Amino acid sequence: MNFEKWQHYWRASVFQFFNKEDQAIQEYRLALLSAPDFARAPERAAFIYANRGDFKSAAASFRDVLAIEPDNAVIHFNLGFAYDKTGDIPEAIVAFQDATRLNAQLDRAWYGLGICHAKLGKHAEAAEALHEAATLQPMNPHAWYALGMANHHLNKPERVTEVIMHLHRFDPIMTRQLIHETNRSDLTHLVADLLV
Repeated sequence: MNFEKWQHYWRASVFQFFNKEDQAIQEYRLALLSAPDFARAPERAAFIYANRGDFKSAAASFRDVLAIEPDNAVIHFNLGFAYDKTGDIPEAIVAFQDATRLNAQLDRAWYGLGICHAKLGKHAEAAEALHEAATLQPMNPHAWYALGMANHHLNKPERVTEVIMHLHRFDPIMTRQLIHETNRSDLTHLVADLLV
């Protein structure tokens, strides 16, 4: 058993508990140095960076995890999220695609993939990914809203109508927003009680 690895890891956990994040990160680094296959250490460091809003450093730590666990779909998703936050959308797309390839049931990876495609104006790819996200999480209003917008940009009004009708079943506020954003005044009767 590698006692040095655990010594650094537990010390890091204590520092993290007391909000001494710089010391915690240093101890997580030492844990990884003492055991290069110890993925938990860079993963914990990555979450500290992400909580601080330092997504560039978080991405570097997530890459360290993936060097050890290349088939970890959740870490690929986290890496995609970090890249998205830094504005590196092409890299985010690759990471989200890796996550969905490794775990096709990871709805948040499909959602991230769809949003990133939409940011690049690739609305057909966005619609495809967002359809997967919405299918996996049929009560996720954000996925349905984004799916509606992707279909609006693709000039598919019948599909937008289907999305609005589905969304109206459980989130009238988001329905109203989607109706407004897609200029579907023909459907305002669905949310007439919300209009002022």
